Amino acid sequence: MTVALETLPTGTSPSVSGLLADSYRQLAEVCEALAVRVADPESGSGQMGVTGAELTKNRGSLDGFVEAEAARVQARYDHTPRRDVAASRALHDYAWSVGLLMSGVWYLTGRVPRIHPEDVRVDLTSGMFEITPGPDLACLRDDPVAATLPGALTVPHEEALRAELRVAVADHMGPLLTAIGPQVRRGPRTLWGLVSDDLVSGIWYLGRVLGQESDAVRAATALLPSAVPPFPGGADFRHLEGADGRQHPTRTRLGCCLYYTIRPAEACGTCPRTCDAERLRRLEG
Repeated sequence: MTVALETLPTGTSPSVSGLLADSYRQLAEVCEALAVRVADPESGSGQMGVTGAELTKNRGSLDGFVEAEAARVQARYDHTPRRDVAASRALHDYAWSVGLLMSGVWYLTGRVPRIHPEDVRVDLTSGMFEITPGPDLACLRDDPVAATLPGALTVPHEEALRAELRVAVADHMGPLLTAIGPQVRRGPRTLWGLVSDDLVSGIWYLGRVLGQESDAVRAATALLPSAVPPFPGGADFRHLEGADGRQHPTRTRLGCCLYYTIRPAEACGTCPRTCDAERLRRLEG
């Protein structure tokens, strides 16, 4: 992975939250599919929607989260989803967005932010996420910010940093999986498979939009080389060869976001229901 580290301006009073605010904004500018705005770390988050913490503790908030997704599916596709489908789609969007906020900063800067459920808000009407940068950040010992940012956790090597990212994602998502599991109607292995898929696909997506797909595939594979509890499987990329001899990376998802129930003819290219011939046709198309 190629790491681009920011430098801190001379004469400033640096803080972890300030640095992360800049990193999140840069990430949002690069990733058009990431619907997120950054709250002012000095004033705290706004009052829109519900926090990730409320989703895990308040049944009314969780029901509203699922019902809002059902309404968006109805408006976008003229389709009324089953309750478990709406819950699965809402969970998928949350896991992909929050996972990418952490993994994207790691991929771009070589630093891992610890995002707590109370740091995230979701606008139930629009689906927009809001992130309030927190004070928790892990970085390598030789990172320029290690000596200048009070509170930054330093780790000795890249694998330790990857471990920090896996733990940060698992700690954030675990309570939500427990809360929403009965509505998704899937067991823990399948739920953690969905989180694994979204963690890998977020990095893969970021690499593609930056023109660094091969680098992103290597980074995602190093992050999840195989099953690392609670993640039930690895990135498991493979390559398909097109008619022109080009190699196209692909993988099969560990879980399913149930999009095929909304648009049966448009299953995701990495869906377990999609054969390699269909994947290759989509990759080349």
